[in-house]
Amino acid sequence: MTEKKYKSWAKIIEEQLLPKIEKPVQYLGNEFNSIEKNLDEAEATFAFCFPDTYEIGMSHLGLRVLYEVTNNDPRFAMERSFAPQVDMEALMREQGVPLFTWENYHAVKDFDFVGFTLQYEMSFTNILNMLDLAGLPVYAKDRAELPDLPIVVAGGPCAYNPEPLADFIDIFIMGEGEEVNLELMELWVQVRNSFGGNTAEARAEFLQKACLIEGIYVPSFYTPVWDEQGKLLEIKAADQAPQIVKKRIIKDLEKVGFPIRPIVPFTQIVHDRVVLEVMRGCNRGCRFCQAGIIYRPVREKSVELLRKQAKEAVKNSGYDEIGMVSLSTADYSCVEELIDQLMADNKQDGVSVSLPSLRVDAFSVDLAQRVQQVRKSGLTFAPEAGTQRMRNIINKGVQEEDIVAAVTSALSNGWHNIKLYFMAGLPFETNEDLDGIYDITKKIIWLGKQMNAGKKNVKPINVTVSVAFFVPKAHTPFQWFGQVKREDLLAKRDYLYNKFKNLKNARLSCHGVDLGFLEGCFARGDRRLCDVLYKAWQLGCKFDGWSEHFSYDKWLQAFAAVGLDPEDFANHTFEKDDYLPWDIVSVGVSKKWLWREWEKAEAGIVTPNCRKDKCSGCGVCGAMDCDNMYQKAYGEQNVD
Repeated sequence: MTEKKYKSWAKIIEEQLLPKIEKPVQYLGNEFNSIEKNLDEAEATFAFCFPDTYEIGMSHLGLRVLYEVTNNDPRFAMERSFAPQVDMEALMREQGVPLFTWENYHAVKDFDFVGFTLQYEMSFTNILNMLDLAGLPVYAKDRAELPDLPIVVAGGPCAYNPEPLADFIDIFIMGEGEEVNLELMELWVQVRNSFGGNTAEARAEFLQKACLIEGIYVPSFYTPVWDEQGKLLEIKAADQAPQIVKKRIIKDLEKVGFPIRPIVPFTQIVHDRVVLEVMRGCNRGCRFCQAGIIYRPVREKSVELLRKQAKEAVKNSGYDEIGMVSLSTADYSCVEELIDQLMADNKQDGVSVSLPSLRVDAFSVDLAQRVQQVRKSGLTFAPEAGTQRMRNIINKGVQEEDIVAAVTSALSNGWHNIKLYFMAGLPFETNEDLDGIYDITKKIIWLGKQMNAGKKNVKPINVTVSVAFFVPKAHTPFQWFGQVKREDLLAKRDYLYNKFKNLKNARLSCHGVDLGFLEGCFARGDRRLCDVLYKAWQLGCKFDGWSEHFSYDKWLQAFAAVGLDPEDFANHTFEKDDYLPWDIVSVGVSKKWLWREWEKAEAGIVTPNCRKDKCSGCGVCGAMDCDNMYQKAYGEQNVD
């Protein structure tokens, strides 16, 4: 049992802070289904910190899953913390209130573990700010010799290139955390007890043993090696650490915990519904998509389990919507049966079912028609690119006739609002590919007019086009590609706006170029960026993903202050045999396969979905000892 005593800051927060801020309801805690344990009786404690606001963080499925899995173990306790908004932070610093958890306003610094989820590169400054607000040294080396400080852990998709945060984090978790989180807490209890308490020696011993757990990267045991020109040659592991860190996965989703008692916030959050995870992984092989690589192989849940989880979650929360989530829910092998069952189970109670991710085909529209019987909203499709040439390059696997069929089906079934997602700045892109975005939009509007011709009192079709500027990511076939230069992206943006300016019934929205440029720096950067990140935070950068807080000039000032050029990170094209900053991590997909996919992209050659065709040889099933799993043929291998 830990000797710590957990102090609550409830009185000062409730009496001196909450009455003075906007939206105090987001800090109240004590929500329905939140779990409050006696931390002094727990063997190990974990503060899960989401580096953004409460409304965003409480919509994150990973938080909900780990919260329930950890707290279901009677030995352990997990509480939540979020990035306080600017007005709240100012009062906290003025009154000397440290970063706290929402359950009982406990100080985050008193927990055994402080864990951050890395969902977005431009939330990294918030991590440093939250550590400082908690009263913790920001750099890991400054915490190493101090007793009673927590172990700082980070995981999530951005952890697959851990180097830009390596100086600040004690432990990175590579992969899915349900099992490894508990293993870390168990190990800490063993080590701490053997040393008779939380000492610097216990901390050092724990880190040495933790790095031997599969899926754990302890950056202090790894040293980057550069040549005289500043080229990264390798990341050298200490004798006690593995040279390659292999990601962790949950092989059987039928046996892992899931939040059937979801916390119900007092205020509206981004995804305010029951979240039902139907599968993990995707085998469509889009070459730009990091999630499609790092979450392989495909693992599905059974219809029976999903019905049970949905029933319990609705009963325990009172939500009137069930959102089915995965990377591509329409690819779930029993999706039609599941939708019909969920609708039958819940329609009479006014509980709707939503299907956020739709393929660009008529089948997806049919699914949307089924699930939107209770309440109807717009439809969103993601062609990603405007021409067939470019869709082949990115391996999207969508033909123009698929787009036309999907939209025609949607219009004939009463939808009038269509949203389309595209990317610009892709490898090998030309202005003709940008023209294709305009051409598809114009064709959809024309289809709507043709179908509505002669009809009275019919709403005109409205098309919203969202264009994001491509950011190459680690562990994808495009990881070698240097992001298109900022000035060229600005020119592409202006080109698109000029094309769309006279197109009626269409609205174009382009994502920020400057923000995407910096995201590109950190997505493929190395450990040198730690100094940039620290300087940017010192200059006041935080909530960088929010336009009202983002300051591009401060970031440029930070790069200049440490003598680095952001273009050397975002725009740098790697060669085939270069050592990449993230080569220390194995996601199970071979680097040779990724390079073959890059070569096929340049040639415009499509790689078929290995679910419908033969194995493409990515290597993940063998590396993870877990074949792609589908409910219609559960456990069968889909290989040559």
